[in-house]
Amino acid sequence: MKQILVIDDDLETCKFLTEIFAEEGWHVESSQSAEAAREAVDAHQFDLIVSDINLGSRTTGVALLKEFKSAAPDSEVILISGFGTLETAVEAVREGAFDYISKPFNVNEVISTARRALKGRDAGAPAAVLLKEYSEASGLVGHSHKMIELYKEIALVAASRSTVLITGESGTGKELVARALHRNSTRASRAFVAVNCGAITETLLESELFGHVKGSFTGATADKRGLFEEANDGTILLDEIGETSLALQVKLLRVLQEGEIRRVGGSRSVRVDVRVLAATNRDLEREVKEGRFREDLYYRLSVVTLRVPPLRERTEDLPLLAAHALRQARDSGARAATISEEALVLLSSYDWPGNVRELENTIAHAALYARGQVITPEDLPARIRSNTRGLEAAPHTQSLFKDLPSLDELERRYLIHVLQSVGGSRTRAAEVLGIDRRTLYRMAERFSINLKTSAE
Repeated sequence: MKQILVIDDDLETCKFLTEIFAEEGWHVESSQSAEAAREAVDAHQFDLIVSDINLGSRTTGVALLKEFKSAAPDSEVILISGFGTLETAVEAVREGAFDYISKPFNVNEVISTARRALKGRDAGAPAAVLLKEYSEASGLVGHSHKMIELYKEIALVAASRSTVLITGESGTGKELVARALHRNSTRASRAFVAVNCGAITETLLESELFGHVKGSFTGATADKRGLFEEANDGTILLDEIGETSLALQVKLLRVLQEGEIRRVGGSRSVRVDVRVLAATNRDLEREVKEGRFREDLYYRLSVVTLRVPPLRERTEDLPLLAAHALRQARDSGARAATISEEALVLLSSYDWPGNVRELENTIAHAALYARGQVITPEDLPARIRSNTRGLEAAPHTQSLFKDLPSLDELERRYLIHVLQSVGGSRTRAAEVLGIDRRTLYRMAERFSINLKTSAE
């Protein structure tokens, strides 16, 4: 029988994880403090340890991970967090965590991850990809499930030499992801070069990327190194790769296949050792089918594909993003210090077609023109103020069904209403709803609601 240790300072989380693991036929023990967890590990050999990162004390789940990997190197460790960051994900992977998952729980994900950890342990498989370097904060902001998954993917692939294709709508932060990959790679001390392929004409782009020799075209008065040579031993980001011509794509394919470039007008090849990252807001698979993008280059670029979610898919991150944007605005001389609750409601209800970049510009504008220290709805642009859906959701006009929502939306609102009414107590919420705790977790998971810790 597999031996599992669950560590979380929330009793209900311990009960829930114990329940789902016991259904798998595993023996489960639980601890609600770092001290109790240490005693359990000293007294017993566990096949798998599942620990929350934020334990409500001076000791974190990552610190415990280091201790467990030293005291019990044969035990696999899975870390869980409701407030994950890229830095935490990188540290967790670097210190040997098998995986890093987020709250609210996806029950099937927790179980399948635990199964993989136990299977890998039995097979003697390596627990994690170790990262060599870590230096600066990423600039990526958000604790939502989708962002934590992105952080984990970055942590896992950063140290490899593989090309990475970063996809996502304009304004989502694709270059930040690329920079995070570089900072957490073995090339972190070398150059990171970014080029927007859609902002430069094809003729000039070829010269920018590969360089040119003197006299190769009008204005080429001297030899010039290209960006691939500038990025040698480092990383190059080909942003908006979908904007390149088929002719240039052939030359990019040669760089990836042969590891060499030829300057415009030159007769000899130059070896380069560059990790290539590419980013696009286009559907490259469709571009391939329609003959606008080379299939062989697409497969070369997409060895690993990371998708950056649009803001509308992670609106729970909006207050954090808005606060971050406001801090940046204040550093630039804006006078506003906070954002009112009513303004946040309007911001959260807007669809943000321009994503994080549009939000940052909106906050910067509002902070500069705010009438006082607090950004109010009146300080926001007209396109956001006119969003009546947001106004109806404001606290003073909130209603469960005033705007005739769908049944799913009504169920989501009622679950939030019940949780607020019972002070966040999961036990009491389950009783009011007439369901068990596991069903409550599944509902919260379906609606991306984070069940907050509360005293029972």
